[in-house]
Amino acid sequence: MRDYKKEYANYQGKPEQIARRSSRNKARLKIKKTVGAAAIKGKDIDHKDRNPNNNSRSNLRISSVKRNRSRNG
Repeated sequence: MRDYKKEYANYQGKPEQIARRSSRNKARLKIKKTVGAAAIKGKDIDHKDRNPNNNSRSNLRISSVKRNRSRNG
C-alpha cells in the first residue's frame, strides 16, 4: 500500500519540485492556448532540452505519452 502522505513530504512537497510542477503546468496551458485542447488530449508536452523551467515556445512540443515518458525514464 502506497503512503501518499510520505511521498508528498519526501519529494512532491519540496519547494523545487513544486516549482517544476508549476512550470510544467504552465507549459501545458501555453500549448493549449495556441493549438487547442483537442490537439493535446491524451498527449504530453515535451521539453526538448528536458528542463521544465524553460517554457519558450521553441523548446516545447506535443508528444505521445509513450514517447515522452520513455525518453525521460
